[in-house]
Amino acid sequence: MNQISAAAFCRRVDHTLLKAVATEKDIEDLCQEASAHQFFAVCVNPFYVSLAKKNLQGTSVRIATVCNFPLGASSSLAAQREAEVSLSEGANEVDMVLNLGAFKSGRTKIVEQEIAALKKICGDRVLKVILEVSLLSADEIVSACRLADTAGADFVKTSTGFSTGGASVEAVALMKKNFSRQVKASGGIRAWAQAKAMIDAGADRLGLSASVAILGEIS
Repeated sequence: MNQISAAAFCRRVDHTLLKAVATEKDIEDLCQEASAHQFFAVCVNPFYVSLAKKNLQGTSVRIATVCNFPLGASSSLAAQREAEVSLSEGANEVDMVLNLGAFKSGRTKIVEQEIAALKKICGDRVLKVILEVSLLSADEIVSACRLADTAGADFVKTSTGFSTGGASVEAVALMKKNFSRQVKASGGIRAWAQAKAMIDAGADRLGLSASVAILGEIS
């Protein structure tokens, strides 16, 4: 992709604030920015889903939240209940973390079942599976993508932003090649050159906390 307009960029952005110290005012500001710039979605912690819904009423901005975050180590039932509550409070999309311990233990059927169970709960709403690519080999990324694909996930996503590394162009390209639906790049993307490289590699959505600053580089 040689060119992308500011409007097209905004339609790819999940405007994100997942810091533990985020205040109500921070979330209100996030929602105001998302509405003003017509970002596709905000991404907030489950505690703030209802606040985001209140602040985004009457706008087209969607609400994404996280589940089994950031380690992917909750029990299956706990993760399912977390997703159910978030969806009931107004979330349109759920970004779940892959159970990395089970995956690396070779218990791939359990991982697939966990994803499928969350997708069943989401129904027509979007489920993204965070792979945490900095902790996986290339072969493991391919395997995780195929598991998520079989389980019915709508997206695979690179990173939580809370681990040893974030998104990479190489990981995005590998995910795009091995997953039949959409790819979200997130983690460490702070400049337009990085964002465009992710889009060129195949990212359909970008998880960004620096969304407004990046938009300023291209508009």
